[in-house]
Amino acid sequence: MTADRPGPAFSVRDIPFSTNGSWFDISPVVAEKTYTEDLHLVSHQNGMHAVLRLTPLDAATGERAGTGVEATPGLLSWTCAAGRVDLAYESPETVRLRGTGLSLRVCAAARALTPFSGTYFFHDAAADAYVFTSYETGRRYRVTVLAGTVTDVFGGQALGGADRGLTLDGGTDARTTWEIAVEELDTARPPYAPTTTFDKIVEVARNSFADFVDTVAPWRSSLTPAAELAAYVVWSATVRPGGLVTRPAVLMSKHWMDKVWSWDHCFNALALAPGLPELAWDQYHLPFDHQDETGALPDSVTHSEVLRNFVKPPVHGWAFGHLRRRLRTSPTQDQLVETYDRLARWTDFWLTARRAPDAALPHYQHGNDSGWDNATTFDPERVVVTADLAAFLTLQLRELADLATRLGRPKEADRWILAADATQTAMLDQLWTGDRFVTQGVDSGDTWHSSSLLDLMPIVLGEHLPDEISEALATRIEAHLTPYGLATELPTSSHYLSDGYWRGPIWAPATVLMEDGLRRAGHHRLADDISARFRALCETHGFAENFDALTGTGLRDRAYTWTASSYLLLAEAHAGRGVH
Repeated sequence: MTADRPGPAFSVRDIPFSTNGSWFDISPVVAEKTYTEDLHLVSHQNGMHAVLRLTPLDAATGERAGTGVEATPGLLSWTCAAGRVDLAYESPETVRLRGTGLSLRVCAAARALTPFSGTYFFHDAAADAYVFTSYETGRRYRVTVLAGTVTDVFGGQALGGADRGLTLDGGTDARTTWEIAVEELDTARPPYAPTTTFDKIVEVARNSFADFVDTVAPWRSSLTPAAELAAYVVWSATVRPGGLVTRPAVLMSKHWMDKVWSWDHCFNALALAPGLPELAWDQYHLPFDHQDETGALPDSVTHSEVLRNFVKPPVHGWAFGHLRRRLRTSPTQDQLVETYDRLARWTDFWLTARRAPDAALPHYQHGNDSGWDNATTFDPERVVVTADLAAFLTLQLRELADLATRLGRPKEADRWILAADATQTAMLDQLWTGDRFVTQGVDSGDTWHSSSLLDLMPIVLGEHLPDEISEALATRIEAHLTPYGLATELPTSSHYLSDGYWRGPIWAPATVLMEDGLRRAGHHRLADDISARFRALCETHGFAENFDALTGTGLRDRAYTWTASSYLLLAEAHAGRGVH
């Protein structure tokens, strides 16, 4: 075990406080773009639900105390001149809280209780503990008092609208300490009994994260100053298997984007691969565990929901090629067979269910299928043939050919290579105009171009592109560069929106995919520039879902794991090149 290290400090308004494996966090963010004054215990089972409100109180007056909040990977603290309250994870399902000089009110986040919603509260005589039961999460939250005095219990067994909870007494003596344990549990378990001290819990939690970051980012240095915080975002957003989540999973966030989308997961897998190959393997395969009979992957997976109304782009061949090269040991024969079969079925879905009769190329049915939901590429029509889809599919077909060769299936390899060549040829014949790619409506047959960076995504083909096309794409990509990175819509476009989702802001996956394609195509200077700007963006503005392309400000969900993982990928590669 490493020496005790506190790790990077962070704001809980931006990054939830949690631990690896837990399905809940401590945060003021209780719903999409909804911030509260108090920190809450927020569970991500059956959706995102604020369950308990945690309010430090002035011990003398009983009023809300004016505290500041400090957070590092192992310890969360409310502090003021009168005293402090500390919180640490003892395990993924249990937190311990300790207070001196401040009282603490623990109450249900919602006052309303109906036969189908809300939180019920009672004293459990069998465990000598206080229990909140949540309809929304389907779980119980048990509070066991380990030291100190409960001065107020309110709303016990109450129905309808009521405040429900308890208050721990901070006393007026600065030496008086209270301590409680809060557990997220199913129906019942033996009464809670402490097995170690609060200080030891903090030490273990800190060292757990320190071991993780040493494993995931051993290359970090002063030249990659955001590596530890990026690792914390990934570590703390990881949950243990539960519900429909079949493996340990890195959620996109423990804010409101608390799902695994079927292309986001690839970037987390790649970042984890060298240090934690088993966890990386689980990230790659989790959506494939829900592959349907047509071979389609779900749009997203979370604890109690699998969505299938859209899909996501076939980046998985590109990702798996990188993944197997980044793993410390090569996948076993059985692992390659499993992946090959799953990837083949996913590819066949695009070649059958998403190709019109006599069409050479597959199509999207909506911008959501591309992952670039509202990109201007989709403004004229939504059911469209696009060059990015053809490029991703070409790379996936080439990866299948490589895998078939490794598995000793030469006839299948030949079939995949022929399909890859045919797809790329059709893309160039049908969608390349001589200086740019266009999009084609499936129903109308009309073609058009846009100012979206998505139109330039075929650069992901890298070394497979003719030089003149590669050069033309690189020139157009460079025009999207702002001081902070690649804008997803040209800033000079009349459609550009600073917080327009895929109509302007900078996104991590587009950055990684284009940087990789440019580098493989030989455009190293531009690739280096894109990498440097994105890394500097994260080092200054954190790991938001996306960023204002002209100011760098983080937008939407502020603790997004594919952003953190993309930073780790680019920072590791930069460190490996030995460039200062």
